[in-house]
Amino acid sequence: MKKDVGITLFIILFSTVTLHAQTLRKGNNTLFKSADWYRTPEALVVADYVLLLQKDNGGWPKNFKYPVEPMDETFRSKGLAAKAIVRDATIDNAATYSEIIFLANMYRATGDTCYKNALNRGFDFILSLQYPNGGFRQFSRTDGYYTHITYNDNAMNNVMQLMRAISMEHELFEGLLDSCKEQQARKSFELGIECILNTQYRQADSLTLWCAQHDAETLLPAKARAYELPSLSGSESVGLVELLLQLPDPNERVQTAIHAAMAWFDAHRIQGKRLEYYTNSDGKRDLRLVDDVNAKDLWARFYELESNRPFFCDRDGIIKYDLQEIGLERKMGYGWYTDSPSKLFPKYEKWKQRK
Repeated sequence: MKKDVGITLFIILFSTVTLHAQTLRKGNNTLFKSADWYRTPEALVVADYVLLLQKDNGGWPKNFKYPVEPMDETFRSKGLAAKAIVRDATIDNAATYSEIIFLANMYRATGDTCYKNALNRGFDFILSLQYPNGGFRQFSRTDGYYTHITYNDNAMNNVMQLMRAISMEHELFEGLLDSCKEQQARKSFELGIECILNTQYRQADSLTLWCAQHDAETLLPAKARAYELPSLSGSESVGLVELLLQLPDPNERVQTAIHAAMAWFDAHRIQGKRLEYYTNSDGKRDLRLVDDVNAKDLWARFYELESNRPFFCDRDGIIKYDLQEIGLERKMGYGWYTDSPSKLFPKYEKWKQRK
């Protein structure tokens, strides 16, 4: 009998009609359609691209928008030649995770073992990214910030959800992975939860949130790109709290982590402000924060680790405390504020009622 992993998980991950670009892959929802679609000629075309672009190490590159037109021989030749170039295989922007779900749907629809085999290789690739401490790095490459444990853009959260579904024998994966891999997935998920708990940042005696990335050895908040400094993340922390809220039998440590994170979110709401697009004095589209008593609560993307003060950065990595102090390119090219923590509060209230 299949184990019940909870309706929330399946709504988030496996309602293939509603999977969308921001959750899974920016700018690409070609992989996710209704169940009948996976039996169509169009789906077979997409599957041809998915199989071709799988790297020799089992992973996929990110941000490829899968066409529905048959590939030509030039593209196929280039794709075959690129298989051995594995440094861009990643879980960033939901790469690999998305392809694995797609392949599971293709196998369910067709029974073709080529999809099963590719899925298993993808699963092995994801496991290869996990450290003994439970964290996942985002790329197969092992240089620079690519080695960090990565919560940014829900990279680790996505694969954790995948591991949970596999370990709990979700019907989508029935017959696709053997019992050994199911056990590996279960262990991977357990280690991942331990890593999440171990990386929650502590200020003196108080737990707070998480950084978008953490050092793989010290587990401390770490720098990624020049404008992504060690910080508390008002954005990436949301997915981690959601994951913890989904655990069916949270122990005392998990409960403490949730309560602390929610208390931090509650204490650091930005109220009475909203983001407004406008045309600046140079005639360019610009962005600013304006007063609005009816505005939804906002949270900053980055907060200083000890002061909890929101900050912003240009590509020079210099901290600024006003969005207007950074250049237009970064101001418009990055999400500096979010309202996503607001969705946690009703879930948190329901969760508390279950305790």
